Amino acid sequence: MTDFERLIRAVPDFPKPGITFRDITPLLADGPAFARCVDAMIEPWKNHGVQAVCGVESRGFIFAAAMAQKLGAGFIPLRKPGKLPPPVMHADYQLEYGTDRLEARVDTVRRGERVLLVDDVLATGGTLGAARNVLGQLGADLVGASVVIELLALQGRALWPQNVPLHTVLHY
Repeated sequence: MTDFERLIRAVPDFPKPGITFRDITPLLADGPAFARCVDAMIEPWKNHGVQAVCGVESRGFIFAAAMAQKLGAGFIPLRKPGKLPPPVMHADYQLEYGTDRLEARVDTVRRGERVLLVDDVLATGGTLGAARNVLGQLGADLVGASVVIELLALQGRALWPQNVPLHTVLHY
């Protein structure tokens, strides 16, 4: 167990019955623990020539922006529908509890740019898969992905391509 794992709170039946939500708010509120978590997420990518870090709305933004700053890289937001001015690329995906869409402006990634994808949780794999699809449409060279939490029972890793590295800090 990491020293910051104790700060992640399990909230049963949220946002609907049967879902156990992992609340990272206490982790984010603890400056030193948050910094150690970001360092753990960044460790495998230090020598991969990352040029941009792409964060998934909304909690992925928090980690991706901090990681981009530490790597000296740019930050690319992947947004929910209707938050970015056109033109955008998009991909739809399934959640544990519904469907959604991710969008990115077409001018946020240079073709061949080395991009690291970041989110807070890997659950069913739908969100990371959609994010990977959007980055592919934009012409990014996806270095890999990093998440804080992987929910093993939901088997989201099975949807991730085996030839693209996927780093998770905590497993539940």
